[in-house]
Parts: sequence; structure tokens; C-alpha cells
Amino acid sequence: MSAISIKDVWKEYGDQIVLENVSIDIASRAFVALVGPSGCGKTTFLRMLLGQERPTRGTILLDGEPLPAEPGPDRGVVFQRYSVFPHLTVLGNVLLGKELRAARLSARLFGAARRQAVEEARAMIAAVGLSGSEDKYPAQLSGGMQQRLALAQALVMRPKVLLLDEPFGALDPGIRAEIHVLMKRLWHDAPMTVVMVTHDMREAFTLATRVVAFERPRDRPEEKLRYGANITKDITIWPPRKAGEASLIRPDRDGPVPSQGH
Repeated sequence: MSAISIKDVWKEYGDQIVLENVSIDIASRAFVALVGPSGCGKTTFLRMLLGQERPTRGTILLDGEPLPAEPGPDRGVVFQRYSVFPHLTVLGNVLLGKELRAARLSARLFGAARRQAVEEARAMIAAVGLSGSEDKYPAQLSGGMQQRLALAQALVMRPKVLLLDEPFGALDPGIRAEIHVLMKRLWHDAPMTVVMVTHDMREAFTLATRVVAFERPRDRPEEKLRYGANITKDITIWPPRKAGEASLIRPDRDGPVPSQGH
């Protein structure tokens, strides 16, 4: 399972309030898109889910348990800038997480354990459409291929929650459409919950089961320090999308229709 529960969360930096009184429940295997103006705390919210930031007040639960204080293998993340290691091959990048998890000091696996890890890494590389590129370095890959590699790097660890921080924003429209189809298939196949920050409303409504808007209700210059952003709209996509439905892996011809908001 991979349900997330956020209750009365505030995030402050000194005298500045970034988020105030945020509460939301995210069902296991949901795909939630976070939208809103720049600077309204979407990425801060994502960093709290990752464990890079701690809420000033309030609670964040994963499957009913307090979220660990530090990032862990239960949460994968993909950023807009390609978060891959330039000195490692495609296979080396995907394999690294498994090696670090199993052998923290040496970051090396041996024997049967290494063969199993390599097999899983190759399978994930194939799943994201990079078969044949295992021995290439990131500099030899296009932007779209590097982002596929970043997805493979995160997903090979089988996270409960995948966090996406504008992961496709730097891609040209044609490549982005291809990655959208891939993302739907990966979510369809893997038992995980996805939370994605995006500024692209079409992307949000194309991929997500739910679109959540963050805004600052009070946004005058003299109010920005005293009042933070919170959730102003929560729209469920209609007809509902559920992970595991075969139709999810086909490209959308028409934009989805929101069912409700508040």
C-alpha cells in the first residue's frame, strides 16, 4: 500500500510562512498533480513528502505511520534537471541504488546478488525504452532518453511513492508526449502512488487522477511573509482513472473533464 495522509501541515522559514494549514488524503496508487503559481510552495510540499524538509507543524503519514525523517527507498524522486550520474553508464546508473542499498560501504554487489541486481536493472532499462543503451553514458543520450534513465533509476528501487518535480518541463512537445505515454504505462504497471508538480495544466489533466491547486489567498507584497499558500481546489478527473486499467497506456486524444472542485 502507499496511502499518504497530510494533516494540518504548516511550513515556515523564520518569519516567512510558505504553507499554512494544508490537509489532504491521497489514496494508495493515486496519481496527483500539484499546480499553482510559482512560489506557492508546491516544491516545498514535495520536499516534505521526500523527507528533505520537515513540517513546522502538523503530521505526514505514509500507510498510517509517520514519514521517516530522511529520504529513503520507499520514496523515489525525479527532478526537471536530469538527476543522473554523468560518470556512470546507463546500466551503472540504474544499478547504483541497489548496490548502495545492499552494500553501503563498498557500493558493490558480488556473485548471485549482483547477477540478480543486473537482471532487474536491465529489465527496468527495457521497461523505459532504453534497451541497447546500457553501455552509453548520459552525455551520449538525448534529453528525453536521460529523463527515461532518471525514471528507471527511481523505479528500480520499487518505491511506494514516486515524486516528480516538473520532470518533463525541459522536453520538447513531441518527446514530452512520448514520455507521457511511458509514464502512464509505468504507473499502470507498478504498485505506487505518484505525486507530480507541474506548471502545465494539460499535462496535469492528461496524466493525473486528481489535480490539486496551491495558491496564496493573500498575495499582496506586505502579506506574503504573514500568510502562506494552501489548497484552494481539488479536482477529481472524470471519468475516473485507476492504476491497472489497460486504457491508461493509450495516448489521450481529448482532454479529460474535471468532475468537481472545492
